[in-house]
Amino acid sequence: MNVSPGIHQRVQRLMGNRFEISVVSSDANRANDCIDAAIAEISRIERLLTTYSDDSQTNQINAQAGIRPVQVDQEVFALIERSLRLSTLTQGAFDISYGSMDKRLWNFDTTLTALPDSKTARRLVRLINYRNILLDANQRTVFLKEKGMRIGFGGIGKGYAAEQAKRVLRERGVESGIVNAAGDLTTWGTQPNGQAWTIGIADPNGTTRQAFSYLEISDMAVATSGNYEKYALINGKRYAHTIDPKTGYPVSGLKSVTILAPNAELADALATPVMVMGTRVGLDLINQMRHIACIIIDDNDGLYTSTNIRIAAPAKA
Repeated sequence: MNVSPGIHQRVQRLMGNRFEISVVSSDANRANDCIDAAIAEISRIERLLTTYSDDSQTNQINAQAGIRPVQVDQEVFALIERSLRLSTLTQGAFDISYGSMDKRLWNFDTTLTALPDSKTARRLVRLINYRNILLDANQRTVFLKEKGMRIGFGGIGKGYAAEQAKRVLRERGVESGIVNAAGDLTTWGTQPNGQAWTIGIADPNGTTRQAFSYLEISDMAVATSGNYEKYALINGKRYAHTIDPKTGYPVSGLKSVTILAPNAELADALATPVMVMGTRVGLDLINQMRHIACIIIDDNDGLYTSTNIRIAAPAKA
């Protein structure tokens, strides 16, 4: 008896985020075994990249900042290398050394009622400088030049993990699926009915996370950075939890940035810098890149897109 394929899903908290893994299969047991393997891969990556464990390679690099280079796995070295290329491309708007920022200052909860003075902010961003992350390809070492520097993969790690989980699933013969890492998602293949996957773009004004528009995609990744999930309200103005590495202040002006790209790592890594750059500069960057598209919603609900995408404006209530 032929069993028609269905979608098998699992939701699990990994890397401090909600991961949802969906695979198309006619065999539920095999689907679950494949999902187990994807979760194991994400957990492995988390152990490498986390800043919450002293023995992670990320924290070993941070602990030796200004002291000595640290040898790391080729995988970690390559991820840092790609991160630095993105820093160059975005003129520092993407910078993994943002980990140097004092988290006590920007906790974005109810206790944050005022912005720090510009002098304090400048002092805090002094250590954020991707040019001071020195790589030695022969020795496979990473050296943070200044004492107190810290790196973190919050802007690229989820997308990388999603892409690696997808690789594991495809190696096990899963021909269609989605790995959704808290809104940074990667898709391949089609739904059981043969149609492309339908992905909702979250309405940044919505309290129930409803979608304001939908995209039909396959073999593509989508990532959204927005100020609607984590922000501070100070004197009636909303400040996103995204910090501009140059000023030390939270970015303002945009509600959300959605990036479509061939893989989730790139989509994840581009969403934040476009948020930092703003509409004009951000769109200018994306319009120069092949196979990448962008949707921006500003604070006045203006909708802007890159030249290679057309999207219907949300209906006014």
